[in-house]
Amino acid sequence: MTSHTTSFEQTPSTDAAPAADAFDPRDDLATAMALAGRTLAAVRPDQYDAPTPCEDFDVRRLSSHLVAVVRRIAVIGRGEDPFSVPSFADELTDGAWAGAWESAACEAADVWADPGILGRELRLPVGRLPGAAGALMYSHELTVHTWDLARATGQRPVWDESLVERALALVRRVLPAEARGGPIPFGPVTDVDADAPAIDRLVAWAGRRP
Repeated sequence: MTSHTTSFEQTPSTDAAPAADAFDPRDDLATAMALAGRTLAAVRPDQYDAPTPCEDFDVRRLSSHLVAVVRRIAVIGRGEDPFSVPSFADELTDGAWAGAWESAACEAADVWADPGILGRELRLPVGRLPGAAGALMYSHELTVHTWDLARATGQRPVWDESLVERALALVRRVLPAEARGGPIPFGPVTDVDADAPAIDRLVAWAGRRP
């Protein structure tokens, strides 16, 4: 399985916006950020070198990437260049990720508190899209990487089933099961029962083995 960052940041798509009169996708983004932060804070020093289901990352590298992701969410919300934020918080020392996450998540929450952001065109790594689409895409990315980190460190987060089902509907719409690899940084879809928990079906679509 080649999953790389398993991120919509490298996946061409213009079909990620929610339907009119839908829920506020910022709620899912806030929930996903909160769970990612709790999971990151529970990582132990003896787990930093452990492999994760995202095969390019060990726990140390994934923790660094998660901090970079939440920083990028704030930058995107301000309408700035997402690539001004490196993909990894390499300046942080081991164990500093949870503290950096907390401050970055607070900044992101402040930026995304404006309801007008949902209809505003923002610069995402995949191109210009409404803020609503950005919130959905990053809810998905944070959820999958939280699962990666939890699996690698023996944690059992309590998943928000509605959020995960919405993330799954999104990823099935914008990420086909075929043509994985290369510019599409996701591994092949793995087999999972149709009645499996939503989180298992979500990570299976992202190329993981639940």
